[in-house]
Amino acid sequence: MEPVRIGIIGGSGLYQMETLQDIQEVWLDTPFGPPSDAYIIGTLEGQRVAFLPRHGRGHRIMPGALNSRANIWGFKKLGVERLISITACGSMREEYQPGHVVIPDQLFDRTRGRPLTFFDEGVVVHISFAEPFCPELSQAVYAAVQEVGIPAHRGGTFLTIEGPRFSTKAESRIFRQWGVDIIGMTAVPEAQLAREAEICYAAMAHVTDYDVWHEAEEPVTVEMVVRRLLQNVEATKQAVRRLIPRLSGPRTCQCGSALKDAIITDRSAIPPAVKARFELLLGKYL
Repeated sequence: MEPVRIGIIGGSGLYQMETLQDIQEVWLDTPFGPPSDAYIIGTLEGQRVAFLPRHGRGHRIMPGALNSRANIWGFKKLGVERLISITACGSMREEYQPGHVVIPDQLFDRTRGRPLTFFDEGVVVHISFAEPFCPELSQAVYAAVQEVGIPAHRGGTFLTIEGPRFSTKAESRIFRQWGVDIIGMTAVPEAQLAREAEICYAAMAHVTDYDVWHEAEEPVTVEMVVRRLLQNVEATKQAVRRLIPRLSGPRTCQCGSALKDAIITDRSAIPPAVKARFELLLGKYL
């Protein structure tokens, strides 16, 4: 199959991309088990795109149970070089209002117990993660969102909590004191796994609520999240259509060589079985 260079992973409220043409469903297996669902591969604006519903069609998988390693491995196996995450988030700042979109540039991890790396045996890899979102891809996402008229904010710290529950008021107040800007449940470990797979990763984060800190707003509920996401879903799809042509050229960022200086294990000490297992990720360096 011809490599697919662009991937989209859809979160709450975005389970399909009707604008894709010449569609095929591809089920993949990975060393980490099955991904969330089939990859829907189709043509959009003249380019082949792979779409995956993060939680599965029908939203069957809770955030902490997502097999993110399988999801990202599958995109890599398809040939994806740029991955756009469509996700819901709560706002921790007054000016980031429900209905707005935030393209974050930083992450803060408050998850617990999630597998955070592909390299769990036989080889040790320490990626650089000072800039967790690809700046080049993030700028392209920001420009596309602006083009369709959605109020957009470039930059901000995305706090990822374990879930599946929403925050307490005490937690929400403390998170605000930390200086984070938005809050969600899925950016970790997706972002670091994408970096380990040398895939550019950027988030189009849709603000659906003010978490539970805002005295003048009702606390976040599932109904609120879904309702506000659906209000923006068509604009989101239009933004993706505007984004795809911007990604036709080669990458000029450093994401594609993220593992070049990250492998600390002596090459001679890596067992052949481990080399074979990670051929997809490490083959060009081993």
